[in-house]
Amino acid sequence: MIIRSKIKLVALIGAILSVVSILVHLLLAKYSTEDWVIYKTDTIADLYLTFGGQVRYRRLWGPVQSLEALQPHASPRNKYPVPKEQNNGYIYAKIYGGFGKIRSSICDLVAIARLLNATLVIPEIQESTRSKGISSKFKSFSYLYNEDQFITALTNDVIVVKSLPNSLKDARKENRFLTISPKSSASPSFYINEVLPKLKQSKVIGLVLTDGGCLQSILPPSMADYQRLRCRVAFHALHFRPEIQALGHQIVGRLRTMGQRYIAFHPGLVRETLAFHGCAELFQDVHTELIQYRRKQMIKRGNIHEQLRVDSVSRRSNGSCPLMPEEVGHLLHARGYPPNTLIYVAGSELFGGQRVLIPLRSMYNVVDHTSLCSKKELLNLLGPETPLPSNLSNPPPSKTEAQLIEEWKKAGPRPRPLPPPPARPYYQHEKEGWYGWVSETDKEPDPSPMDLRSQAHRLIWDALDYIVSVDADAFFPGFHNDGSEWPDFSSLVMGHRLYKMAPAVTYRPNRKTLTGLLDGIRDNLYHPKRNWTVAVREHLNKTLGIEGLITQSRTSRPSSFLSHPLPECSCRTFQVSNPVKGRDGEWLHGGEDMCPDWMLHDLISQRSNALKDDIIVDDPEDDVYPEEQPEYVSGGGGRMDGSRQSEQDEEMDPDD
Repeated sequence: MIIRSKIKLVALIGAILSVVSILVHLLLAKYSTEDWVIYKTDTIADLYLTFGGQVRYRRLWGPVQSLEALQPHASPRNKYPVPKEQNNGYIYAKIYGGFGKIRSSICDLVAIARLLNATLVIPEIQESTRSKGISSKFKSFSYLYNEDQFITALTNDVIVVKSLPNSLKDARKENRFLTISPKSSASPSFYINEVLPKLKQSKVIGLVLTDGGCLQSILPPSMADYQRLRCRVAFHALHFRPEIQALGHQIVGRLRTMGQRYIAFHPGLVRETLAFHGCAELFQDVHTELIQYRRKQMIKRGNIHEQLRVDSVSRRSNGSCPLMPEEVGHLLHARGYPPNTLIYVAGSELFGGQRVLIPLRSMYNVVDHTSLCSKKELLNLLGPETPLPSNLSNPPPSKTEAQLIEEWKKAGPRPRPLPPPPARPYYQHEKEGWYGWVSETDKEPDPSPMDLRSQAHRLIWDALDYIVSVDADAFFPGFHNDGSEWPDFSSLVMGHRLYKMAPAVTYRPNRKTLTGLLDGIRDNLYHPKRNWTVAVREHLNKTLGIEGLITQSRTSRPSSFLSHPLPECSCRTFQVSNPVKGRDGEWLHGGEDMCPDWMLHDLISQRSNALKDDIIVDDPEDDVYPEEQPEYVSGGGGRMDGSRQSEQDEEMDPDD
């Protein structure tokens, strides 16, 4: 009996301990920060999106409160006469380069035509005109943009025609007209003093643009309306042709129907960029040789005034090289984006291939236009194309039986050795691209017809990615224009988003700072310490607001106005209390005009409608920033209690 009582007691104690253990585990699971956050996020989003609403996490998806006062306003401010038919002549142009150079050059051309009181002939995009066998349905400018929309939108600014008059076409074919190749830093006085007299004399002037523009980025304050003209061209007149726009908006719609917001990420891993900044040693083997070959070419052309071989590690530490996709994945994870976040990879060129995206794909849900569109949809954008001749060598014609017998009779004495086996056929990838020449010769072959066609196709893929990136809920550039290179894709997207929707989440990372943070935990990238995560979040959070704009104004604006179209192309719903000027007196922050009354009235009605559709909730990690401002209403400029928004961000020291 005593033994049985002890067994029962032990069993009872064991049962009690089991129950206690289960309760402890349940409590830990319930109040575990990470698990609770994921459950809370998914539950709120799923329930509310079921009814067609939107859930916004304040720090991950915006809006950025300190920029909500900025509104797009690129209309002329002063007396602005409409162009007349009688003017000084015609300007036609040829534009060389990729997507970014084309877009920037067109905006400069319109400003020059207005400055010289000339008629602009729709420019020729050489990436498409020199390609063989592309669709005859789209030629030159119309291969990418809508010609009719371009002409109509600029009616009050510049007279635009599709071609020269018939009486002047023959003279152009015979090269009778003067052709000028201006630099992207050409000043207005250059055109007034040098080009205008020649234009009045010959009535036609040709321009060849290769540097991504033909007019200096920063113009004097007296020419602010020319800056606004650039904005009207870039953000209102330059519409992609309807087929591209339709598919681009379909991609955005397909991303939205997945039930969550998405980040657009442009890696910036372009061969020219890597060669220009000396980032060859970030790659290995054949990729390093390819970058160095392109750098050697750029040195010969005078684009680079440096040595061929540089220390890529120091260049990367200075922030001159793009961030690798794996590093961006760790930064986004530290920022607080969950693993199920959609990341749309933009950019038609990714040097190194898809293998460099493997680490990012292991961390996030990564998509691009090829995974969101069918092959038929993409081919429809290209139109009917004539087949190109194959680069493969044609096999010799087969011999007839009589020829074989005749050769046998003429052959030498028997026995004869067996003939050698037939040579291995060359595959297409061995004849085109990198593999066929980099290990056998020191000179890169001229582009094949297929290469030229691929360059033209790349313009269309960049246009699709541009639409998706501008409309994205957040944009993160792996590399963007920092004032030392031509206009690039990321800088143009950042400028467009700043103009169209300034409060949207657009990261402007300081690569030097982030590289230092990443190097500090290189051995523990996947298990960083808490203080490292906080440092990354604080830096990325600062780049979203006033501090990021001031930095971008100092770096990107001097080389590309479209990358930072402030203060000329925006207005404010209220003035800041502490505006910031640069050393030369230029506005870095707070120099925008006040918005007109009609715009303020429209904004009030839009915000009231937006409040009905959006829910803003605190981020799961809001406790990391206890010192920051309280929550604001979505789309508004004031607090929830009706008081005016604090100017804390505007009053920060830009050099902190």
